[in-house]
Amino acid sequence: MDVLQLARWQFGITTVYHFLMVPLTIGLSVLVAGMQTAWVRTGEQRYYKMTKFWGKLLLVNFAMGVVTGIVQEFQFGMNWNAYSRFVGDVFGAPLAMEGLVAFFVESTFLGLWIFGWDRLPKKVHLACAWAFSLATIASAYFILAANSWMQHPVGAEIVDGKPTLNSIWAVLTNNTALAAIPHTIAGAFSVAAAFLVGIAAWHLWRKRKTDDEHRAVWRSSIRLGGWTGIVAFAVLAITGDVQGKLMFEQQPMKMASAEALCHTEQPASFSIIAIGDVTSENCEDVKTFNVPALLSFLAHSDFTTEVKGVQDLVTEYQARYGTNYPDDPALGELAGKPIDYVPNLPVTYWGFRIMIGFGAISAGTGLLALWLTRKNKIPDTKWFPRLALLSIATPFIANSAGWIFTEMGRQPFVVVPNPSGVDGVWMFTAQAVSRISTGEVWTSLIALTTLYAVLGVVEVFLIRKYVRGGIEGVIPPKTDHDQEGKDELAFAY
Repeated sequence: MDVLQLARWQFGITTVYHFLMVPLTIGLSVLVAGMQTAWVRTGEQRYYKMTKFWGKLLLVNFAMGVVTGIVQEFQFGMNWNAYSRFVGDVFGAPLAMEGLVAFFVESTFLGLWIFGWDRLPKKVHLACAWAFSLATIASAYFILAANSWMQHPVGAEIVDGKPTLNSIWAVLTNNTALAAIPHTIAGAFSVAAAFLVGIAAWHLWRKRKTDDEHRAVWRSSIRLGGWTGIVAFAVLAITGDVQGKLMFEQQPMKMASAEALCHTEQPASFSIIAIGDVTSENCEDVKTFNVPALLSFLAHSDFTTEVKGVQDLVTEYQARYGTNYPDDPALGELAGKPIDYVPNLPVTYWGFRIMIGFGAISAGTGLLALWLTRKNKIPDTKWFPRLALLSIATPFIANSAGWIFTEMGRQPFVVVPNPSGVDGVWMFTAQAVSRISTGEVWTSLIALTTLYAVLGVVEVFLIRKYVRGGIEGVIPPKTDHDQEGKDELAFAY
């Protein structure tokens, strides 16, 4: 593999790994703050125990997320310095805002929350929990604003061949970002919901035949997770529809690739599933089940409109952005070669369906959990806790598939042209890579992948340890406090 391929693999591996931690931190931080709010308002022991138990798992995950996230910043300089120089003037503002929120607000209030259990008044301590959780959302907002600029450049003008920021407000209110943010946050709640349902279901089943003093904790957790998962999926469906319509306008090739729609259709059918080679030019050979006119509706809210196919879009892209890469030695083997404007069709086609399918499975498990725990019932079948535990993975898979689809679907661009934006504010991925040797990239790829594998083992070990320890693992019975909430175990965090 050449430098470009290796750099893409490295960025993909480290980014997907890091994003396994991010949504759980965002969703769980808000849910834990809600649990603590319920305890402060009612004084009920179950809410206090829920806060301590799920808060412990939140902290383990947050710590790993911070460690794995640091590498993302360095990769821009290591493997993508041409890209960094191109977008630096625009990216500097939102990334600086994210840094201030992440490292100052999040860290400050998280520290106050960890060590303030027996030192701060209840309501002040609760305010710290909410400040931390809202800061994680704000941090995500700025990161998504930066990423959305790559998908749909706004608020910039070309000066000396590079985009220069002329409106931070335009960047922060980019319609692509405003659609991506609620979709991503809903995905985070979906992850946290499945996490609650799976672990709580296992604990409920584990002590189903004994007098478990913590049963109310697990039942409340599973109910909270179930409702959260269902609402999150509903929001995902609505915001996903908004995102899809924007993509049909801004990145039509991505959406045509998601359907393996080779030829323009009017009206266009939505492909449920395909068997065979979706890269075939004759799409009719592989599509097995379609919903007539649905793709036209998803694209334009109209069952009769035209949707352009891959082949016609390739012609348009060639006319607008050229048929060949510039004859620049920095492009290596691609210098002067024809540009392939078609993303990896199997990845975009199946990634889109994996995202939707696994998200639906997660919501379905939450609905099943609510049904089995209705009217104070306790599930006593062995298959349900197993299903719930396995379902923890489904929203993680859905989130990862969604991001892989989003990022790979915009190839060959790293900064996608805005059809109605400033001329020249776009960049091919091949132009963005650093001029380094394959040996250097192989070294960092192997080192970072190995390091992340070790960190993955550590996280799984710690999560498993505290999950198995249950409530007693964070609140030893001898110090279980009264309803006034005096906590003598601040060191447990």
